[in-house]
Amino acid sequence: MNNNALSTVAAILAVTAAVSQPALAATDGTLNFSGLVNDVTCTVEGSAPGTGAVVKDVNLGGVAAARLANPGDRANLTGFNAVQLDVNDSAALQHLAEQWGELDVLINNAGYGAMGPLLDGGTEAMQRQFETNVFSIVGVTQALFPALRRGKGLVVNIGSVSGVLVTPFAGAYCASKAAVHALSDALRMELAPFGVRVMEVQPGAIDTRFAKNAGAQAELLINEKSPWWPLRDGIRARSQASQDNPTPASQFANHVLKAVQQPTPPRLLRAGNGSRALPLMAALLPKGLLEKVLKRRFGLNGSL
Repeated sequence: MNNNALSTVAAILAVTAAVSQPALAATDGTLNFSGLVNDVTCTVEGSAPGTGAVVKDVNLGGVAAARLANPGDRANLTGFNAVQLDVNDSAALQHLAEQWGELDVLINNAGYGAMGPLLDGGTEAMQRQFETNVFSIVGVTQALFPALRRGKGLVVNIGSVSGVLVTPFAGAYCASKAAVHALSDALRMELAPFGVRVMEVQPGAIDTRFAKNAGAQAELLINEKSPWWPLRDGIRARSQASQDNPTPASQFANHVLKAVQQPTPPRLLRAGNGSRALPLMAALLPKGLLEKVLKRRFGLNGSL
């Protein structure tokens, strides 16, 4: 997509509907910013600074984008209007949809990382994880589909290499990202007759506050009553794994921008440290060997 085609850009960035979890709520909800910059209308939404940082200090080919670290920063965004939005609120999504005539690009990046043993978090943690990481993509895209259809737009879903290479102590997060990969493939085929394209992005390690937020969430689960209490160091190590030699957020943003601006955006974009090596490892290593490596990495190679 060239710059002339970018008449309207909507970016759903680092949206966290799970504001009921204090460790994850960096703001008082999700914020939507819209304004006119260089005759190009843009909307940027974000809250807890995960890969939403991709818009920081990046000029989207004439589209200026910004994110807020806290609600008080709203007053500092000259030319932007800030409104509160919960991506799992159907009424709020309908109101958002009514603001758009045609839409060229929608970036779905709602998400957070639920870390810890699957059975410690249980079904409630899984439900929260999927509501934000998976269900919101369907809800937002559904609400904005009429505008995307009119604009022959592009839907960009931010997944993760964690949906390809599954690790222990991140089962809920990995499962949610695997679901993002699957629904992206389905949407790509289903939206094709309407001229709406779908691109999936699988980031590797990106330099954001994702690990800090994930670590704080993991600490809420780690307690002496858990059968995995002796392995708490491994749980903490997994929650911080996304910050192993991370790629700068601005560099990641530029990769995404270049892909979005292509006349024919790729179906899949992998960007960031480990985004190519980890899926390759998952594809080539025998399953038993891969699990042995991961168990050793996160302290699961002994007995309890």
